[in-house]
Amino acid sequence: MPERLLILGSTSRYRRELLERLALPFEVVAPEVDETPLPGESPRDLALRLARAKAWAVARRHPQAVVIGSDQVADLAGEPLGKPGDHARAVAQLRRMRGRTVVFQTALAVVCEATGFDSVELASVQVVFRDLSDAEIERYLRTEQPYDCAGSARSEGLGISLLERIDSDDPTALIGLPLIRTCRLLRAAGMTLP
Repeated sequence: MPERLLILGSTSRYRRELLERLALPFEVVAPEVDETPLPGESPRDLALRLARAKAWAVARRHPQAVVIGSDQVADLAGEPLGKPGDHARAVAQLRRMRGRTVVFQTALAVVCEATGFDSVELASVQVVFRDLSDAEIERYLRTEQPYDCAGSARSEGLGISLLERIDSDDPTALIGLPLIRTCRLLRAAGMTLP
């Protein structure tokens, strides 16, 4: 029996690059989901809801496929921090995070409408930021411009210099797609991996 089509329901280049590591053929489809947080929604619940919503938005259009949806929300003492989008917001985020622990809530959903498979998991990554000076923040942002990253720091790049410590059981979760969990859920959905 041939493998089902695998689809990444995401426009994130970081997630696409991570999924390519698994050497599986896949397509990318934009999920087109409203990512506005619900009133009172915790960062954890927001990430879980959006990962599942993204996967199902694509699965409804491709019911025979196995679809991956993922979302990441930076959690600063219960407050969700999204992608800054511009320099001023990135400066504000990094100033608030300096010397503090931020939990990056990375949710993963794998679904297949045809088989009824629907599973979602959360990978929480605790990141301790150094007590950054304003000059360090400016130099970093001018160099890397991580305006499309939750929490304004790209740990797989120069952003690693902003950090004191990372605690995680799935090192790729901080980049945006927890590959250990992805492999587990893809196998459970019937996909063949090495």
